[in-house]
Amino acid sequence: MAKLVILSEGMTGRSHELTVDKTTIGRVEGNTFQIGEPSISSRHCEILLQGSDILVRDLNSTNGTFVNGEKITESVLKPGQILRLGQIELRLETGEPATPAKKPVESTMVMQRGVSLNELEQGGTRAGGFDGTNKGFAKKDNKVNKIFLIVGIVVGLLIVALLFYAFLAAKPK
Repeated sequence: MAKLVILSEGMTGRSHELTVDKTTIGRVEGNTFQIGEPSISSRHCEILLQGSDILVRDLNSTNGTFVNGEKITESVLKPGQILRLGQIELRLETGEPATPAKKPVESTMVMQRGVSLNELEQGGTRAGGFDGTNKGFAKKDNKVNKIFLIVGIVVGLLIVALLFYAFLAAKPK
């Protein structure tokens, strides 16, 4: 018998067996499977048993209906797939083994060689160096600090000159 099992924290393990042809899921009373969570719409989606297929149909929900991370309006749900309604995740479980999420790799992939330890110790001379000049890392030129320093020196000299002038003007004759 197929059933939906809630995976989300706080409701983990809660489940609902799909025993009728049409199961409605939503936040309010009157749904076949009521899940009282704010991210679920009043009438969020419906599950339809059509022969051996289990069909999920979104009922114009606010936060959407997703199967394995993809937003759907209508989709066949297979054993082991994750159904997300708002913030709640459910898994379809049956007596059958779950369908594999991805196709197994059939061949070996060749990956490019990375940087060796010797190349790192030499400062990145491989392929023109890190900065393209065979010098390793380039020193960053910081013009803002130079301007700030020059302005600071000029202001400091002005203050010293004003103090000197004030001292001379205040000296009795």
